[in-house]
Amino acid sequence: MICVALPGLAISTDQGQLTGRGLEGFYRAGRRILSRCQVRVAGREPLVVQARMASADQARFTGTLRVTPHGGPDPDVVVERTRSADGTERITVRSATARPLRLPVEVALGADLADIGAIASGAVGPELPASVRDCGLRWSSPVGTSCVTADPPPADAIASAGLLRWDFDLAPGGSVCVELKVRLEGTGPVRAVGRAATSPLAPARATSDDPRVPALLATSIEDLQALLVRDPAHPADTHLAAGAPWRCGLSPAEALSAARMTLPLGTRLAAGTLRTLARTQVSQRGPRYGMIPGPRRDAGPHLPPGCTGAEATLLFPVLLAEARRWGLSEQDTEELLPTAERCLTWLRAAVGEGTYLRDPQSGGPVRCQTQAHAHRAALIGADLLDACGRPGPEELREWARRLRAVFRRDFWLDDLGGGRPSAALTPEGRPVPHLGATAVHLLDTGLLGGGASAPGLLDKVQTECLARLLGSPAMDSGWGVRGLGAKEAGYNPFGHRSGAVRVHETAIAVAGLAAAGFDKEAGALLHGALAAAEAFGHRLPEMYAGEQRTAGSAPLPHPAACRPAATSAAAGVLLVTAPAGIRPDAPAGTITLRPLRSAPLGEIGLTGLRVAGGPFSVRVSRLGLALVEEAVDGLQLGV
Repeated sequence: MICVALPGLAISTDQGQLTGRGLEGFYRAGRRILSRCQVRVAGREPLVVQARMASADQARFTGTLRVTPHGGPDPDVVVERTRSADGTERITVRSATARPLRLPVEVALGADLADIGAIASGAVGPELPASVRDCGLRWSSPVGTSCVTADPPPADAIASAGLLRWDFDLAPGGSVCVELKVRLEGTGPVRAVGRAATSPLAPARATSDDPRVPALLATSIEDLQALLVRDPAHPADTHLAAGAPWRCGLSPAEALSAARMTLPLGTRLAAGTLRTLARTQVSQRGPRYGMIPGPRRDAGPHLPPGCTGAEATLLFPVLLAEARRWGLSEQDTEELLPTAERCLTWLRAAVGEGTYLRDPQSGGPVRCQTQAHAHRAALIGADLLDACGRPGPEELREWARRLRAVFRRDFWLDDLGGGRPSAALTPEGRPVPHLGATAVHLLDTGLLGGGASAPGLLDKVQTECLARLLGSPAMDSGWGVRGLGAKEAGYNPFGHRSGAVRVHETAIAVAGLAAAGFDKEAGALLHGALAAAEAFGHRLPEMYAGEQRTAGSAPLPHPAACRPAATSAAAGVLLVTAPAGIRPDAPAGTITLRPLRSAPLGEIGLTGLRVAGGPFSVRVSRLGLALVEEAVDGLQLGV
């Protein structure tokens, strides 16, 4: 159970006690500032009868005790613990007896100030010695000092045992509360960006015949708010951390992708993410000029690790152009446009005299996914340059036309089933034939003006074949799209690039299939993702096993998955909004609705979205007809 309010985390098991084992503890900026917090009442540990997430940043544990001798089996004391990612733990003891009680309450504490990476690898030393300070305890090491203060102050504080102790007198039916505050000395209190009144995400809500829909949207927005991080040097700019607990920093490609999927919640997150990454762009002349730097990422058993910097560089102009369609101000667009132009300059230079965009490293393959990103960046980027009166759009469109022609010839593998796209071409031009979830990016063509989709790399027949493949049992696990087809060599249902379901890829497939008119396949994947979300309490992990769904089964968690994660929480927003088919063009003052005619979720209503800088609400009927219920003045319905 992971409570998140970055830079704070609180990680617990469903037993409530923090024992110091595994990842349990309170964290600040990746360091465990309290590893042990064990409560005893009347000399015994409460029996936990319920553990639940109250919100993205808070967990509640309810335990019971029987302290009355010869009172039968019924508990007569309830202990409730509310644990928050900001470092607060509230312990409430309530009496259900008909007589006064005198109850000793003890809290045993410990800290190791270990880094989360060291904890994950098992390289953690012993607990640090404690000292008594003010109303609590304190631990010090060369990396810092943490302390716990208690309100009310304890009657006893024993440093050698790491123990705080109280004696409380409870009236019949009475209660008492102890509040512990954990902090890292030299830092201020945790102030989660998403909890502030200035959160960049609109508090949208959903109603639906399918009760999973409103729960998924609400939880996804909560998780996104919990993962928001401010740029320390520019606190007005916020972006999403990649995920908790493992990746609480900035991952450029994932931050851009998540911001793009959350455009229905407003453009402020997109603007903050774009500004933050614009400051990282390579400005020195050379082969990397114009790139957004990013780490290398594993690509599964059949391809070498890929460059997420190339993906981020290609996503930047797309996010800027689409954010403008959703209502990003002209001032913000003009500010960020030079960075987007440099991204497109890098694309043209990297392609050179050839047609394909190859991996930046020497001898790398020509990846299908990279061509899809590059093709979309060229077309959406050209549209942006045209709209802003900048040079170069026709050159980009001409290259995209040439890429489409050779891609359809070189990457498509014909077979008796109609064919499939190759995952990549080797440096010698041989196809890598394995079918995986990265093919979904071929359906994500991007948004042009007037609600139109940009052309894709595949022709109509090839797109139909891909839709059929994504809906087949080899790719659709029943919980979402597998990272690698079940019939492919190297398939591993837990392989994070070789068979596990990565939620954002399923959401991209749903949106792409819906936009291309494949309602049946989109609806099946959507229902599978909603079923998985329900099994995970609507907090979707970034990935889970691609085991085939059967009657009565549940999706298997991946032990290394972040939960929450930026891309999976943002995917929740995309999954809920995709059936409405919202395609805005704020500069033109129009919005086009192309809902799924099959209405796979029954009637669905979305309120509190943001389009053209104002609130937007839409309802899709059980017949698949869309109706705008709220919009800013002057916004016209497009055809």
